[in-house]
Amino acid sequence: MDIKKKADYLAQKYRTRNPFEILQGLNAILVFVPLYGTRAFYQYFQRNNIIYINENLSQHEQIFECAHEMGHMFLHRKSNAIFMDTRTCFNTNKFEIEADTFAMDLLIGDDVLDEYPDYTSEQLSRLFGYEKRLIELRLKQ
Repeated sequence: MDIKKKADYLAQKYRTRNPFEILQGLNAILVFVPLYGTRAFYQYFQRNNIIYINENLSQHEQIFECAHEMGHMFLHRKSNAIFMDTRTCFNTNKFEIEADTFAMDLLIGDDVLDEYPDYTSEQLSRLFGYEKRLIELRLKQ
């Protein structure tokens, strides 16, 4: 299943694009903690999906970070990106782009984009409050 189909499937199944609500339905563990040097991270530990989010972020940022970490949960469950980033020379950029793509596909449905057919990526960025590069990922679909 491709990234967009997975995001749309979850949104349809749980009747929401709110990642916090979807996580409740998945029985995943969501933890808000003060984090330093990172905004959020995903951990698969003892068959539990755990997402940690920096409690000091705005709600809008927390929603995006939650959706991004859900991308890791569905696309890279067995990959220890923190270990790879800090202990190896493996480039995890591909994983981050995929997680960003999943987040944007989950958070902004086609129905919402259809309301703004003539908007540029810059205008959509201002409208939705996400970086232009994230909007451009979403528009590639």
